[in-house]
Parts: sequence; structure tokens; C-alpha cells
Amino acid sequence: MDVAALSDLRNTRRLVIKVGSALLVQDGAPRAEWLATLAAEIAELRRSTEIIVVSSGAIALGAAKLGLARGGRGSLADAQAAASVGQVELARLWADALGAHTITAAQMLVTLGDLEDRRRYLNASATLARLLEAGAVPVVNENDSVATEEIRFGDNDRLAARVAQAAGADAVLLLSDVDGLYDRDPREAGATLVEQVTGVTPEIIAMAGGESASGLGSGGMLAKLQAARIAERAGIALAIVNGTHAAPIGRALDAGVGTLFLPQSDASARKAWLGGRLAPAGVLSVDAGCVAALDRGASVLAAGLPAVEGEFGRGDLVALHGPQGERLGQGLCEYTAAECRAILGLREEQQLAQLGYAPRAAVVHRDHMVRT
Repeated sequence: MDVAALSDLRNTRRLVIKVGSALLVQDGAPRAEWLATLAAEIAELRRSTEIIVVSSGAIALGAAKLGLARGGRGSLADAQAAASVGQVELARLWADALGAHTITAAQMLVTLGDLEDRRRYLNASATLARLLEAGAVPVVNENDSVATEEIRFGDNDRLAARVAQAAGADAVLLLSDVDGLYDRDPREAGATLVEQVTGVTPEIIAMAGGESASGLGSGGMLAKLQAARIAERAGIALAIVNGTHAAPIGRALDAGVGTLFLPQSDASARKAWLGGRLAPAGVLSVDAGCVAALDRGASVLAAGLPAVEGEFGRGDLVALHGPQGERLGQGLCEYTAAECRAILGLREEQQLAQLGYAPRAAVVHRDHMVRT
């Protein structure tokens, strides 16, 4: 759906909510009462919207338990040790808070490579989709216990935008300790809240400072703008609102207080990265029945494949050709070329014997495909 105002976030099909360390942890202890109000809001939103949570807080919680200085960020080793302890506590917090509303929380730890490598991206995307289908709320965090300084995201704002891409979300809601983006330092006289942004330009970037005000997290306003740039280029709306209050989502959306970054208006923006720079590694030919199904928005299934050309791996980009060789589009393939050849024309119940494992939902899923 189109998101043109903060209030529209309530009506999205799939929403990613990012919760920062400073909101979840205070003086080394979880803000349990605040989290309970947020969990109640998530339960209400789930009546019409699928919710994914991206939660910081593992390092802050673990540092308090281990007695580490600087909130566990004195060194990379400290951060990794704190994360190892804190991830257990963080998962428990979310399980208890959501469980109070009979919602199952699912912990999902990712690294940069999981969302940059095409094959692992497909794995992450499939896991998110299955968890949502099963009625769970995925609670995602960067796996700080193994991430290194050179490869880590560095903040969960950008992670939230990447997760939104992988999940095919409509919008991202960043809960922050400020009302949104201001045209200058909000502590300065005359600072004005920027209510809506169309395009993260150098002028917009110049409005941001780089440090997290709380000292607990690793992202400041600059990181949020970088997340907004990732989201807008993928056709995803992103909003920054103040999360410090009880029941913060309703408070911000009802009052319309925050900054909304509008997505690219082009409907193909979400999949633009599939249609542009990469050269397909192979070709999947589909039959007339599959073409008709694609026209209705379906995925490519093995039953509609008469031929495969080229050699490619799982997660590689493949071109889709119709019965007359016409170019239909391209997408990320869920199988290797050899596996595709093994299941040509087979229905799902026939594929197990050929593959030796339970077949995936599609050969090329509609969420990872762009038509030409």
C-alpha cells in the first residue's frame, strides 16, 4: 500500500519495528513496564499487519550482568562477550512480553553476510516468511557475538532496513529517543522538526549528527538517514518517531509527530536491484500455463518448467523466458541448475524423490522476481 502519512503505518501489510538500546535498557536493567506497553501495541497492530521486530539491547544487558565498563563497548571482545550473555536475556524479555498476549516470539540472529550474500539472503527471507506464516513475531538482532568490527552493520537502524527488504515489508518504524529529524541540532533554539522527506539528499544528511545520544547504542541520526536511504531505494517507507513514552507507537501516530521518509514512487523500486546491474547466470524456460500464472502474480513452480539453460547456483540471478523464447523477467533461483533439471515438470509431491529433501515453495519466488 502507499504510505503518505504516519497514520498509514497502521494499515501496512507488513511492518518492521526497530527498538533501540536506550529505549529497552536503563541503568543496565530492562524497562519491563515500557516494553509491556509496546507489546500490547504490537498485539493490536497484528490484527491487520504482520510485525517483525528488530531489537537492540543485547550488549547493554550483557554488559550489566558481566560488569563491563562503557556498556560493553570498551573493546570488540567486550562487545562480543556482552552480546553472548545479553542475547539470552533479550530473547527472554521479548518472549515474556509477547507471550502475555499469546504471541510466539522467534529469535533470529543475523550478520551482514546473511543479507548481502544472495544465497543466504534467500535463506533469511524464507525463514522470515515462514515465521510470519506460522503466526510468530520474528525478533531480529545482529549477531554481535561473532560479527567483527570490519563486517558488522554497526547499528540496527540499517539492519532494520535490510530486514525490511528481505521480508518484503511495506514500511519501517524506528523508535528513537527524539521526535524525528530536525533541521539542526534539536537543542538549538529555533530547531524545526522535518515532518516529511522525499529523497535523502546531501542537504538532508547535513542535518544529522553522527553519535548516539545515549551512549548505549552504535547508531545516531546519521545511521537512521542511511537506513532511510536503503529503504527508499527499495520502495519502502521509513519513519522515525519518539519511542521513550509508554505506548509509543499510538502516541506518535495519533499525534502525527515524527519524520516520514517516502519511498520511491515507482512500484518496481523494491525489486530494482534484480532488474539492473546483474547479468543472469542462466535461463529458465516456462510453459504457457506458467506464463498465465505469472501474469496473475504467482511464483515460478517446477511444474511449469520445460527447460533449463546454463550452470548456476542457488541464489543466482536467472532469466525467465516464455514458450517462444520471449523475455519475461528475471529473479533469484531457489535451486542449482542441476536441481532444476532434476525436477523439471514435476509437482511438489513428486520432487522429494528427486531432490532427497523437502522441496522449497517455488523455483523463483514472486518476491524475488521482476517482470520485464
